[in-house]
This record gives sequence, structure tokens and C-alpha cells, in this order.
Amino acid sequence: MAESVPIREYSERVPSPAYPDVLEVSPKVPKRKRVFISQSDCDFITPVKKFSGDNKRRRWEADDADIDVICDESVLEIEKPADAVVHPGGSASEEDASDIDKYLRSLELKEKNRPIWNFIEVIQKNVTARNRMVLVDWLVEVASEYNLSSHTLYLAVSCLDRFLSRRSIPKSKLQLLGVACMSVAAKYEEMSPPNSAEFADITDNAFTKREVSDMEINVLKVLEWQIGVPTTKTFLSRLLLLLSIQIQNNGSGTQLEFLTDYLAELSLLDYSCIRYPPSMIAASAVFLARLNLQPDSDPWCAALGRCSNYSPSDLSDCVNSLHTLQINKKTSISTAIGEKYKQNKFKSVAMLVPPVICPSKYFDREC
Repeated sequence: MAESVPIREYSERVPSPAYPDVLEVSPKVPKRKRVFISQSDCDFITPVKKFSGDNKRRRWEADDADIDVICDESVLEIEKPADAVVHPGGSASEEDASDIDKYLRSLELKEKNRPIWNFIEVIQKNVTARNRMVLVDWLVEVASEYNLSSHTLYLAVSCLDRFLSRRSIPKSKLQLLGVACMSVAAKYEEMSPPNSAEFADITDNAFTKREVSDMEINVLKVLEWQIGVPTTKTFLSRLLLLLSIQIQNNGSGTQLEFLTDYLAELSLLDYSCIRYPPSMIAASAVFLARLNLQPDSDPWCAALGRCSNYSPSDLSDCVNSLHTLQINKKTSISTAIGEKYKQNKFKSVAMLVPPVICPSKYFDREC
């Protein structure tokens, strides 16, 4: 068994990958086609390698300590956000819940916990908004293939966007970055996360285990070891919980729950949604989901206002952005998210006919 090495000491031994300014394109990487984008926008992505039966979650024996030392949170000295205090099915006093919500809102407003809203324009030289959309859509497939939680998916995208807000990388390395961010997020959120070899394998070995491990170290360095931040899923879970909507872990939750999850995940694809705080996207997803299911009823109420600290007028722009994503079949149907939420186990919420418009009368008030 390899000697255990503290993660910070180990990271100093691993040189950060050097990223040239020129775009690198490997001819060996198969092209992944999407009907809604040009082939040139997805030539950096390899298809998700599919497993079946007993191989759905294959495990590899680690032959060295490698990056798996990251799993030791005592070494990382990372404090998880306070949403862990109250989980679905748990309980807390109204005062405690209010304190937790205030703490989470303060965390999401910290500059280091948020990507910059225009990093594609001011930081990236070769990566476009469509490249990012293709990658996030691919990460959704990865999360589904490995049965990773939604918290892991959202945290991976958060790590991705925060990294891209600080470092420019060539398009040919974008998928590797996405894999590394998913691996870091899984080690933070999952009880039994896939290891670096599994993530390398799911890319059909477009990248090696060592490349994935090295990129993980680079992600941690660039993010200054700040992994755990509140995400849209953090606030969405709390909203549904505090509204006494029963969330079940066996996949048989309510239609409203699945619809809010679907709408919130659509926001992950859209680069322009980065300008909205995660708590606002969560509240807007609840607003739009209720409008979908009961179009003739006011989708907002005083209880939602107290839980979210948002009024309908605060949510107007964000709700309309999510509504645009929902009615656009290129994002709502022809993506991994669309395919996921077409399934019966998610009550086929992706197939619901959305309202034609979001009536302005529902936004013209404070509560």
C-alpha cells in the first residue's frame, strides 16, 4: 500500500498542466454530435462510455495513493455549507432555519464562491458558451451513468465555472477539466465516489488516470481549496423541505419536485444564467413549476416569500429566462437533461406543455 501523503504536500509534487495559447485538437478523440449545435462546437467531447448490468458501477483497485487522498476532508480542512444541518426528512426550528438560510445567502454572495458572469468574453480565448453547454450536457450524462447525486452535478458545474473564471484553457482540455471537476465534486458529496480510473474510462480513455488526477490537483489549486459552496440544488432542497413537500429518495417524488429539478437543471446549460444567484434560480424554478402545473393560480405566496427572501418582482427576469429555456426544444428536449426528464420515473416532466407566456400580473407585487 502506498504511503499516505497530505494533499497539500502531494500537490506540490504535481506540476500544474501548462496550457498553450494555441488551440490543441486531438484527431484521436471521436466527435460527439448534437442536433442543436454545429459539429465544430462539440469536437472536443468524447461520448460517455455506457455500462450495463453488474458493470454499471465498476470499481478499480487503486494501485497507489494518487488523488484519492483528496477524500480525507480532515486534510483538506473544508467546511461543508450549513445546508447539511437540515436534510429532507429532518426538522429544525423556524429560528434555526432562518439562521441557516441567512448563512447560506451570505456564502453565495462572496466573490470567491461565484463565477464571474462574463468569463467567456474576458477570460477564455478558445472556449465559447456553446462549448460550455455541450460539456455541461455531457456531465449530466456522466452523473446519470454513475448514479451521482444532483448535489454532485451542481457542485461540479460550480467548480467548472469558477475555474473558467480564473484560468484560460484550450478547448481540447475542456472535457478533461469537466471530468476533474466532477471527480472533485463526487469526492466531496458522495459516500462512494468513482475514482480517477473510472472517470478516465468513462471518456473512453481519451484521457489517462494520471491526466485526470493532475487536473484535479490543478482545479483545487486554482479554486484555492474552496470546494463546498451553496448551489442552486442547496437552496432548492431547502425550499421544498420548508414548504413541507415530501422528497423521497426512491425516485417517486411529486411532479412539482421533478419539474423544479428539471427547470433548475436547464439553467446549468445556459451561460447567461450565471448572472443569477443560485438562490434566485431555485426560487424561480419553484415559481415557474407552479405556474406550469396551475396556470390559472398565483404561483407565489407569502410562505414562499418568507422561505426564499424573494418577492415576485425580484424573480421576473430569472423566471422569464428559465421559461425561455423550457419552451426552446433545442435545450429542453434535445439534450441529456431533456432525455433524463422524459423518463416515467421523473413523471415525464420534460414533455409538459409550458405556458405560452408568464403573465406580468404575477410579478407586479411585493410579498
